[in-house]
Formats: sequence, C-alpha cells, structure tokens
Amino acid sequence: MSRHRAWKVVAFLFFLAGLLPRAFAAEPVLVGIDAEFGLQNSTSAQAVELGVRLAAAEINAAGGVLGRPLEIVTKDHRSIAARGIKNIEEFAADKRVVAVFGGRFSPVIIEQLPLLRQSGLPFLAVWSAADAIVDNGSMPNYVFRLSLRDSLAMPFMLRAAADRGLDKVGLLLTNTSWGRSNFAAAEKYGASSGRPAIVGAAWYNWQDASLVDRYRKLVDQGAKAIVLVANDDEAALLVREVAQLPAARRVPIISHWGITGGRFVAAAGPALGQVDVSVVQTFSFFKARPAPLKRFMETARRVAGIQRIEDIESPVGVAHAYDMTHLLAKAIGLAGGTERAAVRAALERLPPHDGLVRRYAPAFTAQRHEALDARELLLARYREDGVLVPAAR
Repeated sequence: MSRHRAWKVVAFLFFLAGLLPRAFAAEPVLVGIDAEFGLQNSTSAQAVELGVRLAAAEINAAGGVLGRPLEIVTKDHRSIAARGIKNIEEFAADKRVVAVFGGRFSPVIIEQLPLLRQSGLPFLAVWSAADAIVDNGSMPNYVFRLSLRDSLAMPFMLRAAADRGLDKVGLLLTNTSWGRSNFAAAEKYGASSGRPAIVGAAWYNWQDASLVDRYRKLVDQGAKAIVLVANDDEAALLVREVAQLPAARRVPIISHWGITGGRFVAAAGPALGQVDVSVVQTFSFFKARPAPLKRFMETARRVAGIQRIEDIESPVGVAHAYDMTHLLAKAIGLAGGTERAAVRAALERLPPHDGLVRRYAPAFTAQRHEALDARELLLARYREDGVLVPAAR
C-alpha cells in the first residue's frame, strides 16, 4: 500500500472514530404506548399514537430531547387487563423506555397500578377517566393525567341535563371500575345538589345483547334523560334500540366520552338521527386557539397527510397525547437525562407550556397530577356527516 493511500485509510478510520460518540449520543429515547390497538372498531389507541407521533415529529425536528430523537414503541392490550400487565412488565424491564402512555380503558389501567408503583415507570394517562387512576395512594405517585376524570365528568353531565330543564335523570352504567367510579361521583354530587334528581341506576355487563330493558326501567321511574357511561359498541346498540321505541319514549342521552373512542356513528347507523345524543368532551378542534391549531395542522399535513380537522378521529385522544408528549419532552430536558425518577420529579415542576388544549401554567405540581379541570369541559354532538362538533348550548 502506498504511503498516500495509507494516510487516507488512517484518516478515514479517525473519521469513523469521531462519529462514534455522536452516534452514541443520538441513541433514541423510547416512549411506550400501551393501549387497545387490536380491539375491533376502536380508534382510541390509534388517536393516542397519532398525537404522540405528531408531537415527536416536532420535537425531533427541533433537535430532539438532550440531542436524542424520540421513538415510539407500541404494545396492544386489546382491552384485556392481563395483557396490559404483561405489557407494563416488558416496558419496565427495558430501561430505554422513559415513560408509557395509556389508552382508553380505566379498568385495565387500575389493574396495572400495583406494577407501575413497583417499577417506578412514569405513566401518562391521556384518555382514561376513573378517579382511582391518579388517586391511587402511591407516594411518590408515578401517574400523571392529561384527560377527563369522572368526578368532573359526572357533575358536568348532570348539570347539562338540569340546564335543559330535564329535572329527573337515570344513570345507565357499565358494571366495571369505570362505571363504579361514575356512580360514586353521581352519589357525591346528588348529596350536595338536588338538581337534577337521580331516579335510579341500571347496570349492564360487557357484551350484553340488549340494553333497552334497563333504559325502559329508568324511563318508567320518571327519567327525562339518561346519563350514559358506555363505550362506542354498547352505546351504538342502545341508540339502535331506542330509535325503535315510540317517539314519546325516546328521552335525551347525555353520554360519557367512551363513545368517541370507536366507530360509534357507523355502528349506530341511521338510528343516530332519531335519538338526541350528546357527549362530554375536554377539547374540540373547532374551538382551538388559532396559533396552536395552525402549528398542529401543519405537522399533521406533513407527517400524517391529514388535511382537515374533520378527518381527525377520536379528537380528544389526539390532542391530549400531543400536549402530553411535549410536556414529557420538557420534563426530560429539565431532568437532564432519562432516569425515570428524575423525569417523574421534573413533571411536577415544569415551566408553563402553551399547548393545543390549553396553556399549562404549570401542567402538574407535587400535589396535583391532573392537567385539566372543569373549565375545559363542553358538550358535543355528531353532525349528519358523523363529525363531532361542539353542541349549541
């Protein structure tokens, strides 16, 4: 080998050696998502993933976190608690995973809480609403929520009925920890307010073939509205059954937001046009502030090909996950690393952040792991084209 060529080889080797520290420094920061990806007709997990993906694209374009890119790892629990527990075990064992986002189903997350407490893995709840998810008794608490909670949702739905002059309501609830969380919230509200009167509660089980008898019982007890705690499939079944009743027996249904986590409109079909259905939400793209919305939509068009806000399915899941990802990135920067306990502590002392859903000032504190409050709540309805829009009050 000639001396000239030998120097070229040596120079090239030094060049490669110089790249190694930079390659190591650019090792991705992994963010997990554990949700109901494989559940038939569900869109909630996909919405959470979209929100995380869009925020990560913005963060990475700006240099990542600590000079490292964010990468997403997804696991599917199919709404089954045992799968969810296994997924958390796997995420916890992978020290590259700095935090995990959760999906729609509160009962799954409640079963995961002991393992989350044991593993010290920050868990970011961006859809699930059961109070016990955050009010879990852990010190320190590794769960942070940017979502609705039942003790806000249920009073809001009851007041919405009263505001419409519907002074007697019935509760139709899923027989799960989520349903029981809402029942407790309703009892607490009812003890302090006589408006509207709660005439009774009826419970149903997952995969029940019919809900109309429970609905009829509540109407027979004098209910002028039904406050429904259900997911998309059960709600669609109820709407189809109510649409077959005489018009005088069709009372308004005010629903928790589980119905927006799947293809409720398609499953309900034409019956939805014959039943008065409204649903609680924390956010609507139709009411978003112009500057954050413009920034979000520019990313959505570039990364996901989304051209209009009407094309966004399960909108609260997208918006919540988007904001929470930006908050997580700020926490990693504040912590100066990805050690989980340090990131957890940093989430409690974040600077203000101007998000899509709201301005967080701050999002969390050591005493408050809830980013949203009653000021964000609104009612929404499905338009004839199936798009969820703010309801006229």
